[in-house]
Amino acid sequence: MTEKNTINDAAWNFDNSYARLPEAFFSRQNPTPVRAPRLAVLNRPLAAALGLNAQALEGEDGIAAFAGNRIPDGALPLAQAYAGHQFGHFTMLGDGRAILLGEQITPAGERFDIQLKGSGRTPYSRRGDGRAALGPMLREYIISEAMHALGIPTTRSLAVVTTGETIIRETDLPGAVLTRVAASHLRVGTFQYAARWGGAELVRALADYALRRHFPGADYADNRYLFLLQQVIRRQAALIAKWQLVGFIHGVMNTDNMAIGGETIDYGPCAFMDAYDPATVFSSIDTQGRYAYGNQPYIAVWNLSRFAETLLPLLHDEPEQAIQMAEEALGDFSKLFYREWLEGMRGKLGLFRAEPGDDTLVDDLLGIMQRYRADYTNTFRALTLGRPEETALADKPEFAEWQRQWRERLGRQPETEADVNELMRTSNPAVIPRNHRVEEALEAAVDRDDYSVMKRLLAALERPYAYAAEQEEYAAPPAPSNRPYQTYCGT
Repeated sequence: MTEKNTINDAAWNFDNSYARLPEAFFSRQNPTPVRAPRLAVLNRPLAAALGLNAQALEGEDGIAAFAGNRIPDGALPLAQAYAGHQFGHFTMLGDGRAILLGEQITPAGERFDIQLKGSGRTPYSRRGDGRAALGPMLREYIISEAMHALGIPTTRSLAVVTTGETIIRETDLPGAVLTRVAASHLRVGTFQYAARWGGAELVRALADYALRRHFPGADYADNRYLFLLQQVIRRQAALIAKWQLVGFIHGVMNTDNMAIGGETIDYGPCAFMDAYDPATVFSSIDTQGRYAYGNQPYIAVWNLSRFAETLLPLLHDEPEQAIQMAEEALGDFSKLFYREWLEGMRGKLGLFRAEPGDDTLVDDLLGIMQRYRADYTNTFRALTLGRPEETALADKPEFAEWQRQWRERLGRQPETEADVNELMRTSNPAVIPRNHRVEEALEAAVDRDDYSVMKRLLAALERPYAYAAEQEEYAAPPAPSNRPYQTYCGT
């Protein structure tokens, strides 16, 4: 069998629609081969959903494709150009260590980007080495798969391979390449790049492409570009609400990390909150708390405002009218977000329909949780299990009063106790990727080449709403520590 046919046994089925955009949006670039690739982890269920042959992917040629050492038939590797505001400062960016192989067309006719992350230098590397360390790539694998299991729109991880090479960060680290799967890698920053360096016609080409790929209903809209803005706002409002409901903190909500399609993208210094506090920050580089948990909805509006600015020439020929249209669309974000968030919080408390005062009931509970540093996930888990005595709030008089009001509110709805419990179980995860458990898995894999800890963690996170006995150990919060947990950017 020839080398080419062996690679094709994996059943790659590439199309390359992004490569048909104007060439300003990308640079043709092959991955840089690595010394000794070895498969660390393969997402077999995702491979099957993509129409790929997992057995072939685990073979020598499949691993070579994941490492960038061989290019699958039909792929057209390129690095995408984009810009972005990083912590509020605008800069030219682009794929500095990632290569888009192409778009896999699944048996169901769906289209997904296949991207190699950590695959070497590109024209956008800005003095970087273009490589990635094993730890951050495994972190992205774990967290993105946990987010998928939680029902939150996300890019996903198909595989991680080690490279047999050492990369230098603060210390010498083992190198790795992650294969990321996304509905697309179109970002707010892609539109910013087009607006800054190409003008209205380049933005129009990108907007038309985004509409074809993600929002086909534009053909029925009075203003297709206003429709695009409204749909992106709607998806982001729903996404950020879902983040807040599970205590997820992205950590680096730059405009280049906001995907137009509404997926969570770029799991750098991300983490899940333990003790409830809106000011929670984990990222070592977010020294001012710009991307704190409680700020995420506001930053989303800020990012979307930058997106709206790029579309102004397309919205209306009269600049003032275009600005008014954009402002009205952006004004909907708060309402959309709050509606999604409050509906999610009702679910977490077992409330089936809206009543006046529900917002106060929710706010009062969160205020008590913040005052006593109660664990966010486990407070709702204990309420779901009917064991409020297991929370840090058990002996607090204000919590007893809150429970009285909550039970009174539950008593006004016709649903049975079993109905309430089912709603709460499907709204409150029993387990999340606890930071100390993630670190435990990464340490075992990176330091000892032991992936069994990560495998067990992934198994526990696979069904977060199951409330299974084998998940119990993964529900425990970390031991008290005087050292705040910090995360670091993989670059």
